[in-house]
Amino acid sequence: MKINSGPIKPIAPNGLQDVGSRAPTTRDSTTAPAARDKVDINSVASQLHQLERVLNDVSIVDSARVDAIKQAISSGQFKVNSEVVADKLLASVKEHIFAPKR
Repeated sequence: MKINSGPIKPIAPNGLQDVGSRAPTTRDSTTAPAARDKVDINSVASQLHQLERVLNDVSIVDSARVDAIKQAISSGQFKVNSEVVADKLLASVKEHIFAPKR
């Protein structure tokens, strides 16, 4: 027993429109913005952009300090305080251990 004798055409859920014969549209809503779309950049965004530009110009390394430490090491004037190093190392380990897990 045959149920259909020809090709099956999909129909819209409401049953009123034949989906298979739908003509393509000339304007896709995902590629072209509607006339009512609006972009508003407030003063905070402008300030953030300006701050970003300023921060990009700031050096991460203080070259003068690095040079001074190099000079102190080479001349034998740089002294390492082992207690300070140990305290900072322990603080760093504690921070790492007790930091919230992500």
